[in-house]
Amino acid sequence: MTSPKVRFAPSPTGHLHVGNLRTALVNYLYAKQAGGHFMLRIDDTDTHRSTPEFEQSIRSDLNWLGIKWDSEDRQSERLDRYQQALEQLIASGRAYPCYETQEELGLKRKAQLMSGKPPVYDRAALRLTQEQKNAFENENIKPHYRFLLKQDEVKWIDLVRAESSIHMSSLSDPVLLRADGRVIYTLASVVDDIDHGITTILRGEDHVTNSAAQIQLFEALGAKPPEMGHMALLAGADGQGLSKRIGSLSINQLREEGFEPLAIIALLSRMGTSDPIEAFANIEEIIQQFSISKFGRATAKFDPAELSLINAKTLQQLKFEELLDRFAELGLSEIDADFWHAIRGNINSFQEVEDWWKLCHQEMTPIIEDADLCHIAANTLPNQQVTSDIWGEWIAVISEQSGKKGRALFHPLRLALTGKTHGPEVKNLLKYMGRERIQKRLSGMVA
Repeated sequence: MTSPKVRFAPSPTGHLHVGNLRTALVNYLYAKQAGGHFMLRIDDTDTHRSTPEFEQSIRSDLNWLGIKWDSEDRQSERLDRYQQALEQLIASGRAYPCYETQEELGLKRKAQLMSGKPPVYDRAALRLTQEQKNAFENENIKPHYRFLLKQDEVKWIDLVRAESSIHMSSLSDPVLLRADGRVIYTLASVVDDIDHGITTILRGEDHVTNSAAQIQLFEALGAKPPEMGHMALLAGADGQGLSKRIGSLSINQLREEGFEPLAIIALLSRMGTSDPIEAFANIEEIIQQFSISKFGRATAKFDPAELSLINAKTLQQLKFEELLDRFAELGLSEIDADFWHAIRGNINSFQEVEDWWKLCHQEMTPIIEDADLCHIAANTLPNQQVTSDIWGEWIAVISEQSGKKGRALFHPLRLALTGKTHGPEVKNLLKYMGRERIQKRLSGMVA
């Protein structure tokens, strides 16, 4: 069996967001799980909206997420090849020139809808005489070109949707080339897939109709269509369509909000599948467990709260040795393994590491809930090196002298020493606070 070759083909007209990242990820995982090839193709034929800045943003996000591509290409360097393919289709009678303006086509669609007919192009251009075509050319009216669909049923075995079919009589002949000379995605994508040897196309179910037309286009260009799989689109946690915020949620924004790349990948790789959402220690584990056969037809739900939960669990699995560079980036190279192990179970984003480090080493205003208890704690702090080892003996003495146990004992101490109601075990933070700071905070002093 031939190893699969897939592609992710973003247009550099905006930042990478949750929806198109999922497409990139599924293609990447599909290829890597089968020992295949993942290609990055930059679809930059829209010169009005494509920018180098957006392209760099897409590349940066993919690299940050650990999605590495094996090869790449860009459509703007293949315009001659698309023209060659168009001429081949014209010669075979499968592409034809049309001279209607956008305004004229809009009026036709409106009239069809008002009369209860589907807004399908009426193929009026096929009835033009050569004399009429010459008249348009003489008036310097440039044609756009359409692909002549065979009006029969297109069938394929979809990798997600199983047996699929669309009758082409319900579709308009798709435009291949605009009047201004710009190639349309429909043609460019098929030509690229043929030339690059793409074996499998995985994308959202909003492309199902487009895929049916492209299957005919592959065949018209003398190529076997690739396998295809169409995944259910994303929805919000309530099952409704994604809100504008989530639908346009950029990966850069998630990065700035402190989400781990592994958490994002873990969630998106499992959404819409039969597998439970869970955290992973590395991307290799995600690859090993991936299968396109696990995707169902039900709408996939994206829940930011679920991402936050997975993010926290992902942080708990990160090893200290893997984080040295990230600590350095925060200016916290002095953090040791004990500190990381003390706090990692109580942070939701990596940036919170800095918050806990500063809490231990910089001044804060303590919260004194039980002054008598804190006074006893300050006066009974063992006269030895302050580490977690003193905690058991110290707490026993405080409990005996105060008569307090349980929450009444521990909660006031936590508030005084950290100013927080929840967090890492206080005993594991003692050595970072130091004796003087501990005693000052227990005395209600800013320390």
